[in-house]
Amino acid sequence: MKKKTFLLYILIMSISVSSKGQEKKLAFEGKKILIVYGGWQGHKPDFFAKKIAGWLENQNASVTLSESTEIYTNTIIMDGIDLIIQHITMGKIKPNESKALQKAISKGVGLAGCHGGLGDSFREDTEFQYMVGGQFVKHPGGQVNYTVNITDPNNPITKEIADFSIFSEQYYMHVDPNLNILASTQFSGDHDNWIEGVIVPVAWTKRYGKGRVFYSSLGHSADVLEKDEVWTLMTRGISWAVQN
Repeated sequence: MKKKTFLLYILIMSISVSSKGQEKKLAFEGKKILIVYGGWQGHKPDFFAKKIAGWLENQNASVTLSESTEIYTNTIIMDGIDLIIQHITMGKIKPNESKALQKAISKGVGLAGCHGGLGDSFREDTEFQYMVGGQFVKHPGGQVNYTVNITDPNNPITKEIADFSIFSEQYYMHVDPNLNILASTQFSGDHDNWIEGVIVPVAWTKRYGKGRVFYSSLGHSADVLEKDEVWTLMTRGISWAVQN
């Protein structure tokens, strides 16, 4: 009897895990996602784009990759997509391209990205920064050990993720006060003593018109993206942003 009960338990658990995986894939079933990447090569835009694209295709999403912001003016593509993931650090964007991107997000297309690929793009474009919700200004000390604190543990994006330590660039950002902050970090002041104790958001969600925007400042290098907590935040954030 005990053996039958155990086998039944295993069967139920297997069905439960399978169902959860299927639900995750259904969230992307039929979704069209545009990944635009480039800019400063130090942030490995090609690696990021291919890694995210591979994961999305495994979730049954339709993915288009582009190395040019000119694609934002392609109305045929833009009118049919559900989400834009951008990874361009310190790049340039033409005014008409930026306006086309803003228009798409404001009408309900999702936007997601991480680190400098979204939080340090187009430094002269303040409307873009307004849309994203923040702008990188410095990482005191370069790569340092610091703690990421989960500030909204009940959010589906952060659920069951505990505070964690990381060695990477600790982004000091100028941010929109109208953010739903998911995670934050506190600066020690070891490198710039006047910011000791300052708390800066690490990950957030927000709205821009009808569009959902997700951002995480984590993702400087391949090893950081491989960290479980970082990857989970990123993929869950993408899953949230694609819902419209």
